[in-house]
Formats: sequence, C-alpha cells, structure tokens
Amino acid sequence: MNVRSFLRFVELPTKVASIIPLLMGTLYALYRFEDFYVLRFLLMFVSLLSFDMATTAINNYYDFKKAAKTKGYGYETHNAIVHFKLKESVVVATIVILLVLAVGCGIVLVAQTGLLVFLLGGLSFLIGILYSFGPIPISRMPLGELFSGLFMGFVIIFISAYIHTDDTVVALLIQGGWINLHINMVEVLYLFWFSVPAILGIAGIMLANNICDIEDDMENRRYTLPVYIGRKNALLLFKLLYYASYLDLVVLLILGVNPLLVLLILLTLIPLRRNIALFTGKQDKATTFILAVKNFVLMNAARILILGVAVLLNVIM
Repeated sequence: MNVRSFLRFVELPTKVASIIPLLMGTLYALYRFEDFYVLRFLLMFVSLLSFDMATTAINNYYDFKKAAKTKGYGYETHNAIVHFKLKESVVVATIVILLVLAVGCGIVLVAQTGLLVFLLGGLSFLIGILYSFGPIPISRMPLGELFSGLFMGFVIIFISAYIHTDDTVVALLIQGGWINLHINMVEVLYLFWFSVPAILGIAGIMLANNICDIEDDMENRRYTLPVYIGRKNALLLFKLLYYASYLDLVVLLILGVNPLLVLLILLTLIPLRRNIALFTGKQDKATTFILAVKNFVLMNAARILILGVAVLLNVIM
C-alpha cells in the first residue's frame, strides 16, 4: 500500500468532519475560559485522526467483504481495496496500526486529564467501531446521521474543550471509593448549542452520502435513512439541516456565547445555498457529494476564523 492508495483507503478529505470539531472545541475553551494545553491538544489530534481513519478503513473493508453486488455501479472505482488491488492482510494490518495509535494516544491523554475523558473517549470508540462493524452496523441503519452528528459534532467538541478547562465545566472525581460528578449545566448547555452547527453539518455529510448511494444501498440491503424516507424527503431534510444551523448561530449570539463578529458568517449563506441547489438537482457520489463536505467546511471554517480573531482581540485588549 503506497501513500496514494492509503489516503484513498482512509478517505482523508472526509477527516475534516473530525478535525474541524477539534479546532472548534479548542478555540471555544480559549475564547470562553482562556485555557490551552499544547500536549493535550496534540494527543487528542493524533488519537482522533487515527481513529477516524481506522473507522473509515473498517467501513470500506466491511463493504468489500459484504458486497452483494460488485459490478454495474462503479464498485471497482469506489472501493479503494478493489481499485488499488490491495492485499487483505495489508488492509487488516493498516486498520490494527491505526487503532493501536489511536488507543495509545488516548490512554496518555486520559492520564493527563482524568476519568471523564476515558469514559467519553471509550464510548466514542465503541460507537465508531459499531458504526461500521458488527451484525448490524449503525451505517446500515437509519441512525447513521444521528450517531455521527452527535458523537463527531458534539462529543468531539465537548472533549476538545473539556481537556483545557480543568473541571470548570464538568468534574468527575473518585474519593474514598465514591464517584462524585459535578456538572455546570449552564456551561454544558452552552457548549451543546455551540456544537449544533457541527452536529447538523456532519449529519448533512452522512445524509448526502446515503442519498447518493440510495439505489446501491437497496441492492446491498443497507437500510439507511434515505431508503426509509425516500429521496424527496431526504433532500428536504438536507436543506433544513443547514438553515437550522444558521438559526442556532443567531440564538448563540443573543445568549452571549458567540462574539458579535459571528454575524459575518451569514455571508456564507450565499455560496451555501448555491451548493444546496446543485446537490438537489443532482446527487452523484463522484461530482456533487463533495458539496456537502464543502458546506460543512465553509460554515465551520468561518466560525473557526471568527473565534480565532475573537481570541486574538481578547489577548490584545
């Protein structure tokens, strides 16, 4: 396996769905709590990226092993294992190495932070594996958008902010055999509402992917959300996810969680609506699926930029 086939196998461009939430949570902690730990950030970055690549690799390997139809709809092109004629032993070894790297960095991060990161990280690992593997993977059910949105959009942001806050948001302590959990509900709710655009954006990526694959999924008995609700309703839901995200940004501004600069993000509605129209007109994995990824990057990269500017202004002032 060379670099090109590896990057295709793990679908590197889609990793923005995990790296962007990491950056958002980090900047949230910097902006709201003015805390940042370089080592913790690097450990989470490596663990998160490795695990995201591993779950994608498992999903592609599982599709390769379970495919009921292998000709007639671009299977030879879409599946990197077939396209690059990768050896099954090399594929499995790659998955194992990625998982070991993710777990190793995760353990060190837990040692730096505490039990809560272990519990949330462990749950995320479990959901990530079950998403692509098992008797009935989550990706083959109408729950893929919900689980991917919540865990990649909220849990990643929560952990990436929490590791810098030193128990300001949540404190989980073990004392004298007792486990004490203290939750600042206001801050947790603020952090959840802050995560909503990422949650919905990631769900939109998964939804777009499943809309593009709706015929193939029916052939291969993958009962995703678009298979259940139909293409027309799935496309309507695709639009609503984005508009709900912008509404959430306005609510956050009113609550004082977002800086006033966040109003500049409304400018991204222009290219975003154009991308929605293009995808609504044609749903194709090779040409228009990428528009869902672009929409996610467009909105959330703008938020990262604005939060970064707000952090710098706080430092200067």
